[in-house]
Amino acid sequence: MRYLPLTPQDRADMLGVIGAASIDALFVDVPASARRDGVVDLPPHAGEIEVEREMLSLSRRNRVAADGPFFCGAGAYRHHVPATVDHIIQRSEFLTSYTPYQPEIAQGTLQVLFEFQTQVAALTGMEVANASLYDGSTAAAEAVMMATRVTRRNKAVLSGGLHPHYVATVENLAHAAGVVTDRLAAAIDAEDAVIAAIDADTACVVVQTPNVFGTATDVTRISQAAQAAGALMIVVTTEAVSYGLLKSPGEMGADIAVAEGQSIGNGINFGGPYVGLFACKEKLIRQAPGRLCGETVDADGERGFVLTLSTREQHIRRDKATSNICTNSGLCALAFSIHMSLLGEKGLRQLAAINHAKARALRDALAAVPGVEVLTPRFFNEFAIRLPRDAAEVVETLAANGIIAGVPYSRLAPEAGLVDVMVAAATETTPDSDIALFSMALTKVLAQ
Repeated sequence: MRYLPLTPQDRADMLGVIGAASIDALFVDVPASARRDGVVDLPPHAGEIEVEREMLSLSRRNRVAADGPFFCGAGAYRHHVPATVDHIIQRSEFLTSYTPYQPEIAQGTLQVLFEFQTQVAALTGMEVANASLYDGSTAAAEAVMMATRVTRRNKAVLSGGLHPHYVATVENLAHAAGVVTDRLAAAIDAEDAVIAAIDADTACVVVQTPNVFGTATDVTRISQAAQAAGALMIVVTTEAVSYGLLKSPGEMGADIAVAEGQSIGNGINFGGPYVGLFACKEKLIRQAPGRLCGETVDADGERGFVLTLSTREQHIRRDKATSNICTNSGLCALAFSIHMSLLGEKGLRQLAAINHAKARALRDALAAVPGVEVLTPRFFNEFAIRLPRDAAEVVETLAANGIIAGVPYSRLAPEAGLVDVMVAAATETTPDSDIALFSMALTKVLAQ
């Protein structure tokens, strides 16, 4: 059997060695109510051709972002990924290498990560960056844990503009670690509320810019207030392309900068895999999670690379580890690095400017629709609007007509009660004709 390599005799021999009378005897400690008493509810076995047809039929039920007008953002963004990126990451030496467990013979992998770190440090305006994490949300959670270790305090203030999925990830890890989280109410512009929430027990303040509603904020004033209280400032960015136009976290006084790197080099991919960016001030680096690759010279004086820091549980005793991060999304980090190399500083700035121009055009078009109120005062490539009806219902109606209009905020945070708010995004992939279609379709739907 192709997928069942053990014969009945093989199974009997193994049971004999361990002293079990049957397979069922291995599960006597599992309550009968928790055991399945029949076959798994899956289609019966089929030939390869039949399986291919079935899977193809299932895949066609999905709709990809390129299939029509698409205005979703809220943490995952459609951008053009040059063909060069996919061509390079599919080279076998990149595609098959997982992680530098033997650094001395993984020089290519280490160099890639070193270049990636250099790019991330430059983008975020920070002094040092690690070799990436799972994604933006887990990077944010790791930053909170790091801040509690550095400050020896136990409370994290979470801005009302922080993406609800990031909040959930932070709270999940914080709860397990006994860290208190002060989640502020959802707010288009949360600056004053965040400052008011800082006290002597605060380990860190977590602020997103542009935030989940698209609001771009200079968080320098929050940084100053946090640091004056002895807390660390954590700046979150979900749209990495915004680094090409807005002030970097470092310029705004961040102690730690985390971001989702999906926008550069990686497609939306139905939600993953993505890549987390993590950078901080140099004085904090020994408390940073994951790995850090460094540059050195070998015995012959030739340039080489090493794992400078690797304070995770797979490398040292668990009680000494800074995190249990077990991978760094290496291939996604490579895709990010390749795309950044192709863009360069000038290209990234041009790309960011195009994104902002597209979003302004979308804002103007939607603002002209009767009943629509634009809520976001300052934005990069997405913004929030208030509709005169339930936003989720409007989105579903437009989707039935071939237009993916945006993300209802109620889908991200049902408990917030903002059922009439929708977040819409536009990028360099959004043609003017799609903006016109969206505007006309929304006008028609709201008039019904």
